[in-house]
Amino acid sequence: MTLQKDALATLRIDRPAESEGSGQSRVWLWLVFVLLLLGGGGALWLLSSRPVAVRTAIARLPDTAGGAEGSTGTGQATVLNASGYVTARRQATVSSKATGKVVEVMLEEGMKVEAGQVLARLDTSNVEASLRLAEAQLAAAQGTTGETKALLDRAQLDLKRIRSLAEQRIASPSDLDRADAEVKSLQARLAQQEQEKVVAERQVAVWRQEMEDRVIRAPFAGVVISKNAQPGEMISPISAGGGFIRTGIGTLVDMTSLEIEVDVNESYINRVSAGQPVTAKLDAYADWEIPGKVIAIIPTADRQKATVKVRIGFNQLDPRILPDMGVKVAFRAESAAGNSSSSGSASGSQSGTRPGAGVRVPLTALRQSEGRDIIWVVRNEALERRGVKWIKGPGQEEASVQAGLTAGERVVVEAPAILVEGTRVTEKKP
Repeated sequence: MTLQKDALATLRIDRPAESEGSGQSRVWLWLVFVLLLLGGGGALWLLSSRPVAVRTAIARLPDTAGGAEGSTGTGQATVLNASGYVTARRQATVSSKATGKVVEVMLEEGMKVEAGQVLARLDTSNVEASLRLAEAQLAAAQGTTGETKALLDRAQLDLKRIRSLAEQRIASPSDLDRADAEVKSLQARLAQQEQEKVVAERQVAVWRQEMEDRVIRAPFAGVVISKNAQPGEMISPISAGGGFIRTGIGTLVDMTSLEIEVDVNESYINRVSAGQPVTAKLDAYADWEIPGKVIAIIPTADRQKATVKVRIGFNQLDPRILPDMGVKVAFRAESAAGNSSSSGSASGSQSGTRPGAGVRVPLTALRQSEGRDIIWVVRNEALERRGVKWIKGPGQEEASVQAGLTAGERVVVEAPAILVEGTRVTEKKP
């Protein structure tokens, strides 16, 4: 029995006993791991339940007025950007009421004209001949009427005399009837001739109006922007389909009726209201800010472009403002730009620049997550994660975001290292 125990003892593998310190270290490692899990979960819970203080900036167009906060010196924040054109409310291609050959043109491009001023004359030779004929017919009708009046006067005297003789039984009843019939006949003839005279007078008036229609006058005061016809050319108010007939003598614009028309994306039309202040910038004068206000929102949408047309008026006109000029418009709000609640709900823009121009943001707004470039956007006081494509901007501390962001949105430029989408945020005061 002892020999068997000794044999079994030789088969046992001796293992070194674990030290007491090694066992305690392993326990501490497990405790640290558990605490890290609890701490991470607690941090995530705190971030999702408590507002996180962040500093924001507004993504802006390259040519949008104002700094990173999207405000102007007046304290008005930009709630929407759009682009459009200067248009004239009163603009007309001046033409004649009748077809004719141009014999005289008295307008040039850039010339100021008054209402009723003669701009051109057409050939009136045929109309003048017709007018002379009508005047001759009127004179003939007037002569015939005079002869009939004289005959009627004599017939009435004869009737009076015969009636007196008939009362004395000297004249017969048949003589009285004959004299009465003569008077009535001449009265009917005179009435017809009077009507013919009226017709002749109106015929003369028609041809005189035809003469007047050969004179082209300015319908309103304005400036001539184009001259479309020359002496010797034919002009007609109705296009004949050929290339030898002009439909207008020139184009006239009332410079006092200039305004701006922009197409606003229907998704942002709720940010525009009648009377809202705006700041316009002409493409030709990029540094000139022109104040204005919304005149009206056209109550219909373009189903193909998904836009709504908005009319904008200038507070004060200037000779540098010309029709069909390109213009960019910033719609303003009375609230300060630093109000985070209004910024989260009302900020944003319809891009007014050409595709690929991008919007500008501070470089500190760009972050990396899972190998991708992202930006945190504040919407309705909560964080929204956006994947973006960007290039280095012209400024030393700016980036030009080419996709994933629109002008006017508020981006986070300073925040804690750990951010979670949907986290409630509050803006740091400067």
